[in-house]
Amino acid sequence: MSRRLPSTPPVLSGFTFVRVLGSGGFGDVFLYEQQLPRRNVAIKVLLPEVVNPRVRDMFQSEAQLMSQLSTHPSILSVFEAGVSADGRPYLVTEVCVSGYGERFRAETIPVAEALRTGIRIAAALETAHRANVLHRDIKPGNILVTAYGHPVLSDFGIASSVYLGDNSTAVGLSVPWSAPEVIRESTTGSTASEIWSLGATVYSLLAGRSPFEIPGKDNSPGHLAGRILKSKPQPIGRSDVPARLEEVLTKAMSKNPIDRPHSALEFARQLQQVETSMGLAQTPIDVVGDEWGSSAIVINENDRTALSPLDAHSTPSWRRQGYNSTPAERDELAYVASRRRRKLLLSVVTGVVAVVAIVTLVLATVAG
Repeated sequence: MSRRLPSTPPVLSGFTFVRVLGSGGFGDVFLYEQQLPRRNVAIKVLLPEVVNPRVRDMFQSEAQLMSQLSTHPSILSVFEAGVSADGRPYLVTEVCVSGYGERFRAETIPVAEALRTGIRIAAALETAHRANVLHRDIKPGNILVTAYGHPVLSDFGIASSVYLGDNSTAVGLSVPWSAPEVIRESTTGSTASEIWSLGATVYSLLAGRSPFEIPGKDNSPGHLAGRILKSKPQPIGRSDVPARLEEVLTKAMSKNPIDRPHSALEFARQLQQVETSMGLAQTPIDVVGDEWGSSAIVINENDRTALSPLDAHSTPSWRRQGYNSTPAERDELAYVASRRRRKLLLSVVTGVVAVVAIVTLVLATVAG
């Protein structure tokens, strides 16, 4: 099937069209020169045929969310958003020189780079989740690379506006990176499903294919969906990928959400442990402080990127009290529990030392 021609670039006050950067199923991306301040920017414009009043409202609301989240170093910087004179919503962002959408299939990505990218994107997700925001479309194509070589997560909720349209139960269409519960339509997204998608994305960077693609077989969306629901991911097939890394990714893609890491932060730390085992410097985890939190994010009640509480069945009863809260609270609870265990251990050791000292003293007295 031949690709469609790009739509006509909109006339936008303060911007001069330069050239087409790319086209997708729901919009086009153009390079513009902004007049003040003078700089090159990328402007993503939705296609006229996918725009209706509901999509327009959701696009604007979610663009507002993305602009506030984009202060994170691993989320694409958004400068402004609006609606063109011909009614098409647009988003003005920084220009990225490349991305992983085509590169992961075209070349072998070093393990160290895949780990760094996974950790940085996990940190971006953790920050979003702490603000009660979901991405909903995590995949290699939505990870871009800035002029400084840093990976950034793009399309934060923007794609889901189009996918959802007037149907609040619809889900994103990126089947190869969609969790089983999303495929089954039992949820439109959760922290657990996003961890699955990120694990599948890191797998793809290493394998050069999505986790359930089988070379030489039918890899249409329907067949991929069936394998996601019933099968295990194929081995990555690279001798330089540590077994521990494959274990981490397989766990992140567990069929049951409760078997996955409980937060994007936990997943990032597991990837850091793999870096350490390989003798690599640990990639920093940039996570916003709790005091910034959701109070700084203005969430429209109609936003479909808003994070809903996990269903009761998604968390085992013995964890439900602590893990039914935000990722930040869960992390804090884990930290407190760890502190308590250390204090208990210290108390036991101190008690044993005291008993030994008393016994020694008694024996010395008897012997004297």
